[in-house]
Amino acid sequence: MIETTAVPLSDIRRGGRHLDGEGSMQVQLDPAVKIGTAKVFAVYGKGGIGKSTTSSNLSVAFSKMGKRVLQIGCDPKHDSTFTLTKKLMPTVIDALEAVNFHAEELRVEDFVYRGYNGVMCVEAGGPPAGTGCGGYVVGQTVKLLKEHHLLEDTDVVIFDVLGDVVCGGFAAPLQHADRALIVTANDFDSIFAMNRIVQAIGAKAKNYNVRLGGVIANRSDATDQIDKFNAVVGLKTMAHFPNLDEIRRSRLNKSTLFELEPTPAVKAVQDEYMRLAAALWLGTDPLPAVPMKDRDIFDLLGFD
Repeated sequence: MIETTAVPLSDIRRGGRHLDGEGSMQVQLDPAVKIGTAKVFAVYGKGGIGKSTTSSNLSVAFSKMGKRVLQIGCDPKHDSTFTLTKKLMPTVIDALEAVNFHAEELRVEDFVYRGYNGVMCVEAGGPPAGTGCGGYVVGQTVKLLKEHHLLEDTDVVIFDVLGDVVCGGFAAPLQHADRALIVTANDFDSIFAMNRIVQAIGAKAKNYNVRLGGVIANRSDATDQIDKFNAVVGLKTMAHFPNLDEIRRSRLNKSTLFELEPTPAVKAVQDEYMRLAAALWLGTDPLPAVPMKDRDIFDLLGFD
């Protein structure tokens, strides 16, 4: 199994190892397990903000550009890819448990499923509540994909990551990603979570290649509060998706937006996803954002 350990801060300092950021623990994955040549994006944001909807539709947009896409859901409730596959798929942890954690007995079809328009779908799953670290799950998933040579035939990998948790385990996808994208709404709680995620990305950027790629405004007709925050910390909004009922209903219908009747409103959203995918494929300049102090966010946001 992949080596994944939670290392106390004092041991890191005594041992002379590089420290990602200030904190009591951090997760270290096997440095030999790398994804390869694919462009890798990690999608973060406040819980319930629409990361899975965003990730799935972005995956489809890349696939419609002719790219080979792999989406990895990193959430114990394993619902990242169900609009692509039309049902909740078994997780990597489920597959491993079925073979008593003898990974060599697994076949590709035991944990990788084909979704809409050819998007490959993997649900990493998670440890039982209160018993383990999500970093192990992410590491084991990437290792399995490497062993089965799936990453060699992939152009784009999208990690859809649990909520706004910034512990070392769920920050583990940042160790594989090229760019981190933050999904937010135009409200205080979402932006507060975004600020914490900026801190986590900055910590990982000290020792890994990941950099901030930009902000995706979601479920918001206005962006004035997001714009205020971006201007102060040095972020940029890459795409804007309004609070459109068709978006909500697409998930209830277990479908991506690209499968809906292309009304003018739906077509505008589809075009925005295609524009976002094209921009990400061409490459984005890293954003050297500086997070705010928590108390300063209270002073910044809101109406004058």
